Amino acid sequence: MAGTPGFNDNVFINCPFDAGYWPLFEVVVFTVYACGFVPRCALEESDSGDVRIDKIVRLIRESRLGIHDISRVELDGGHQLPRFNMPFELGLDLGFKKFHAEGGRKRLLILDTEPYRYQKFLSDIAGQDIRAHGNAPEKVLREVREWLRVASRRETLKPTTWIRDQYRAFATALPEICDKSGLERDSLNYLDYAQLVEEWLQQAVS
Repeated sequence: MAGTPGFNDNVFINCPFDAGYWPLFEVVVFTVYACGFVPRCALEESDSGDVRIDKIVRLIRESRLGIHDISRVELDGGHQLPRFNMPFELGLDLGFKKFHAEGGRKRLLILDTEPYRYQKFLSDIAGQDIRAHGNAPEKVLREVREWLRVASRRETLKPTTWIRDQYRAFATALPEICDKSGLERDSLNYLDYAQLVEEWLQQAVS
């Protein structure tokens, strides 16, 4: 809510967390930090006593901005079923925006792989401005940065080219950074990745 610390800076990220999507997820996290905001997602906490839906609702409630990637519609290789978590969490955020007293201040970015593809599997959101990224990391970066600029109205955001160059340099240096930190690049968890991004960007702007 508006009085919640960080509400205006928090960006709830709802996206797949599988290995195939992870490179795009890393780009989203990097871009959110580079724009001066705080990424929030379910991976930031691991509490077996915390019901997952309660965690998601809390993150949505604490974040004025939300990024929802609904592109993962393929059937699971093991069960031959699609994943519904992303559309479900998008629905929760849209419900907050529609019905909560503070919902009018909410701003959401909905991403998919291809333009208008969502009309075939989630037609109820037709008429909203859905952005396509084509599974291209730098396209994701551009879409997220441009949306944050418009949604926040902040004039202090770094240009897309600066963020892109910093991300390229960071991605190149990350294996060595992980090695020096005693971390494994191929199994880097979210919290460690977020910390390394923050440290890199602090040095970049100092």
